[in-house]
Amino acid sequence: MEFKFEKNRIYIENDNNECIGEVTFPSTSENEVSINHTFVDNSLRGQGIAGRLMVELAEHLRKNGKKAYATCPYAKKWFDDHSEYNDIYLIK
Repeated sequence: MEFKFEKNRIYIENDNNECIGEVTFPSTSENEVSINHTFVDNSLRGQGIAGRLMVELAEHLRKNGKKAYATCPYAKKWFDDHSEYNDIYLIK
């Protein structure tokens, strides 16, 4: 699976270049982002794709010295379940 990066977005596409999964995280300050949306196409549900997107995002944020808070319910739950990323997660 190839993750693609845009400013404030990590996503995957199918063979027709259609988005089939994404996580968006607009900047709220120089060193903070708000994870506000996760999406996985119904055809991929139950395969752990959303979790893989979140790991990719968490590692990206850590590498770039940024912190995140979540307004997306899935992202909030994911961080609750993955304490190994507490160093980048801000509870607001």
